[in-house]
Amino acid sequence: MGGCETGDVKATKAYHLPNRYIIHTVGPVWQGGVNKEANLLASCYRRSLEIANELSLQSIAFPAISCGAYGYPHEQAIQLACSTVNTYVEQNKTTVEKVIFTVMSQQLAEQYQKILGKHRAIVG
Repeated sequence: MGGCETGDVKATKAYHLPNRYIIHTVGPVWQGGVNKEANLLASCYRRSLEIANELSLQSIAFPAISCGAYGYPHEQAIQLACSTVNTYVEQNKTTVEKVIFTVMSQQLAEQYQKILGKHRAIVG
């Protein structure tokens, strides 16, 4: 793929997976919030949606970007993910009809559910 900058995305075919494409992104490593981590994380979600739209995709699934080994505080990352996706869907004509947030723990699932309830554009 030739690398990918933090906050940017690249799409590849999904080959033997049940979807058509994989949209790869590089989230920021948490450094206390002083190195534009919020802007970079928001860019991951926004650019992914832009690429999904360019590919005429109807759905997209996001992991909790940067919430694992990259150490981004979960609540801040989830707030940012939900608000960025919500704003994108409200402000842009898009082919994406379904957004899925995937999680690896019950705690993250509960945090997403709490925050998602505040975003009408992505909770339908």
